[in-house]
Amino acid sequence: MHSHSFGFWGLTFFVIILARYVLVAGLADWWLVIRSGSTRAPEPNGTRRRRPSAQAIRADIQLSITSSAVFAVAMAGVVELQGLGLTRLYSRPEQYGFWYLGVSYLLVLILQDLFFYATHRLCHHPALYSWMHRGHHRSGLPTPWTSFAFDPPEAVLQALFLVVVVALVPLHPLTLLAVLTTMTLWAVVTHLGVNPLPVGWAPPGLSRWLIGPTHHSLHHRHSDRHFGLYFTVWDRLLATQDPGEDPSGQRATEAAATGERTAETAGDGQPAAVSS
Repeated sequence: MHSHSFGFWGLTFFVIILARYVLVAGLADWWLVIRSGSTRAPEPNGTRRRRPSAQAIRADIQLSITSSAVFAVAMAGVVELQGLGLTRLYSRPEQYGFWYLGVSYLLVLILQDLFFYATHRLCHHPALYSWMHRGHHRSGLPTPWTSFAFDPPEAVLQALFLVVVVALVPLHPLTLLAVLTTMTLWAVVTHLGVNPLPVGWAPPGLSRWLIGPTHHSLHHRHSDRHFGLYFTVWDRLLATQDPGEDPSGQRATEAAATGERTAETAGDGQPAAVSS
């Protein structure tokens, strides 16, 4: 594995990451169009969802291509570090026990969620927003194509997390692959827009702790709230959870839908607020 050059691994990971993004985001976008019947079809709550312009979607895809390159370089770096014995990746599942595969997977998701919350909220600081995060909000209303649209500095920040975590936490490559797959799928789901999933999309008792598309749509319209990646726990603990959201997500849906109508009227494609 380590006989290939850094450039070989960088190009290989770039193709894999970009292809995964195009496949997952493309299928999700196709599903949204088929589900609605048209880009102006009414949502179940009676609102209408405006699709961002083709230019905005192209801008999201261009940023995502750059992000794919950044993550590819990071993953190629992981391969190099592994060759130097500087990571804690291990090949034999029995080394830490099969139970540890699941535990380490959850541990990395929790650490990534905390890291993302902190850095995401930091990126919304007025001093950093314009060059670290504005691109992600350029289209105004999220689509699956927005899911990987990081500005380059933010992409570097998020990619570095993966490099650091493999250096500190013992992980089997399959666990790392599961984390990366979860990250991709979850990002696409949370950028589906307002109310594309049924109210019972998550098991009872879990829905209030998991970030879904309605929860994240509120962030795209009111950027002083909802900074988490997977779980709502940090938003709840640090008072950035929307006070109108309930476990069913209904009031959050109505609030996000109102934001979409405002965006459609204003047409500025910018979040309603920028918070420090």
